Amino acid sequence: MMKKRIDKIEIFCKKPIQAQKSIFDFLLLKGKETAFGKEHFFQDIKTYAQFSENIPIRTYEEFSGFIEKARKGEKNVLWPGKINWFAKSSGTTNAKSKFIPITQESLNDCHFKGGKDMLSLYGNNFPFSDMYNGKGLMLGGTIKKSKDGNYKDGDLSAILLDEFPFWVSYHRIPDIETALISEWEEKLERIARQAVNANITNLTGVPSWMLILLKRVLVISGKKNISEVWPNLELYMHGGVNFEPYKEQFKTLIPSKKMNYLEGYNASEGFIGIQDKTPSEGLLLMLDYGIFYEFIPMDKYKKGQLETIPLKGVELNIDYALVISTNGGLWRYLIGDVIRFTTLFPFRIKIIGRTKSFLNAFGEELIVENTDKALLETCNTCKASIKDYTVAPIFIDDNSGGHQWFIEFTVDPENIEIFTQELDTNLKNLNSDYAAKRTKNLILKSPEIIVIQNNEFYTWLKQNNRLGGQYKIPRLCNDRKIAEEILSLL
Repeated sequence: MMKKRIDKIEIFCKKPIQAQKSIFDFLLLKGKETAFGKEHFFQDIKTYAQFSENIPIRTYEEFSGFIEKARKGEKNVLWPGKINWFAKSSGTTNAKSKFIPITQESLNDCHFKGGKDMLSLYGNNFPFSDMYNGKGLMLGGTIKKSKDGNYKDGDLSAILLDEFPFWVSYHRIPDIETALISEWEEKLERIARQAVNANITNLTGVPSWMLILLKRVLVISGKKNISEVWPNLELYMHGGVNFEPYKEQFKTLIPSKKMNYLEGYNASEGFIGIQDKTPSEGLLLMLDYGIFYEFIPMDKYKKGQLETIPLKGVELNIDYALVISTNGGLWRYLIGDVIRFTTLFPFRIKIIGRTKSFLNAFGEELIVENTDKALLETCNTCKASIKDYTVAPIFIDDNSGGHQWFIEFTVDPENIEIFTQELDTNLKNLNSDYAAKRTKNLILKSPEIIVIQNNEFYTWLKQNNRLGGQYKIPRLCNDRKIAEEILSLL
């Protein structure tokens, strides 16, 4: 069944613009009778130019009025019928919860379809896989019913676990009761104990939380590494954060030559991309999941010019803010991710950061791609390894300041001063704006590193109700709110 799907993937790869046109027409047809569609005159829209003229681009805050109506139980607000699920997300720079609508169409034709396609593409690349002779270990969050009973909300991962067909349970650990426990520490302990004696062949979950679970499994089992616990383990499906900073830790924990890693881009708003090649050439943009894509060049976005281009107008080596309209009832929604195309036939992308997750307090224009790469190169040089990090500005006077790095190491560098110098050098090599601002220490001083040693990141996540599979420490912030909160925990 999964091999048949490969043929359909190849069709939209060969005819991507036609595939997006079909999605465009389908979304307009479905949205025509909704309150949103009537307010924005969907019945008059025939072309992309009319679509972009009638519907303004919106952030979550600008879109939330429509979502609140749907949460109150109103029908036909953003999508035909009543929306019963909302994926709860805190976002990276806003502590206020976001509630992303999940329709039956977005569940079946986007999120579930994406999960199946990850397995299809893996099977296509590794036809002799023995993965289905064991069980999959999946990490998910929690769900709860609203006070008025109108809907349920929770992490996307928890919603998917709850809505999976019954037969999936036979191939999955943990059981559904354990998977949806709200107390995260108890959940991890119970999952570890359920999994330790099972024949686990594949893993799914966010890297930072998966590492915590795997280390607990090692403690319970008394084994030296995970390959001794699960000798048939062959695949880890991951997403949500850049995997590179975690890769060496996984290779140390799972020293198996048959181990493979597969990346997916499954946001609460929709399943967007899948790694289709090994080694990766980027994430294949999935064009038949009920998502219509638009792109804003970041040089225009930073000037406040929200002028979009459709898929046929994109180019290589340009950073774009991603805008989506979906079968979940989102219309020209600014998702907050910044992507770059790695190939144009087929269309493949990589995520390089967030529209709000960058450091530009002093005109240095640092993005997550810069800090991730600089940190990885520094760790390789200094034989160190990190678990997590976040960076904030320090304001010394009106004209100058610096960057304060909070880093949790799994392997400490021998000399933190040399590590700091290497990190600074790598950042200069990667970003000319940073290098210019570092000239003679006039605007930017040398970075300051604060080593996290007593689980302060974990404590911060817990205090902010962010324990769970889809939550992570924000990488870059232009203010000191998170930095001061972490400092208070040291």
